[in-house]
Amino acid sequence: MATLKRDEEQLRRFKRVIPLLLFCLFLQACSPLTLVDATLPEDSWKQLEPVDYGADPRQKLDIYIPADGDPKALLVFFYGGSWDSGERADYRFIAAAFTAAGYAVAIPDYRLYPQVRYPAFLEDSAEALAALAAHPELGVLVPERTFIAGHSAGAWISVMLALETRWLRASGVDPDGLAGVVGIAGPYDFDPARYRATRRTFGHVVPVSLTQPLHFARKDAPPLLLLHGAEDTTVEPVDSRLLAERIQAMGGRADYLFYDDIGHLRIVGALAPQLTWIAPVQADILSFMEARLAGADGLPVRKDSAETRAMK
Repeated sequence: MATLKRDEEQLRRFKRVIPLLLFCLFLQACSPLTLVDATLPEDSWKQLEPVDYGADPRQKLDIYIPADGDPKALLVFFYGGSWDSGERADYRFIAAAFTAAGYAVAIPDYRLYPQVRYPAFLEDSAEALAALAAHPELGVLVPERTFIAGHSAGAWISVMLALETRWLRASGVDPDGLAGVVGIAGPYDFDPARYRATRRTFGHVVPVSLTQPLHFARKDAPPLLLLHGAEDTTVEPVDSRLLAERIQAMGGRADYLFYDDIGHLRIVGALAPQLTWIAPVQADILSFMEARLAGADGLPVRKDSAETRAMK
């Protein structure tokens, strides 16, 4: 009965999106993120005052806490955008998805190309974590009850922070103390010279391997969950499998899951409360985080998909 009521509520929310979608298509004046934001349930969170973690206008972060004000852990989400675009305000649906499950959520902006190139994205993101560690309401959660996650370029940031320890250590945060890391459709093994977006942001780095998460794979990294759409044509799904297998071969803790018929954008869209029917991305992330908080190393793996893979 509870499942039926939940499905009916999701259907009602989806129906509310349809008129907005048609209106926006007619006007060509708003994005899918605008539609999602317009229909978010706002009773699951309280938004705290934005935090400046640096002097630049882009060095800010938003914080959302559960409505009851007592978060069980902190999820820091880094959005994607090819390292040259993105706004934290567009990702309130991440806050809605996880505050409802009892987590505090922080969403930082970070400086982008052409203002900066590598390694400024990592420096900013590490400073954002340090600011959260000093926050009077959230500091107790950093790092032992902190998860970092991201989509696409944000997944690259999250995984690099966890694997190449110098960025977080320079900011005073212990990367090995993190509860876990979630990468969604992340690029972990690519040739920066092959793509315009990566040539301009990473092309100056010698050797190029210093920009690749796979190069920094290590057995003592925080547990990783790497998620990918099997139909992703923007970032090859093999990146997630290769990194998970490399860490597993070293004796480390890594899991990866593929989703049938899902591409690069739908996988993150599936995190919106109105769109969880697309794929169980939110449920898999919550399973990973709950297992970590309970002291388990592994992921409770779903058995209902032939595309599911897991490193035990």
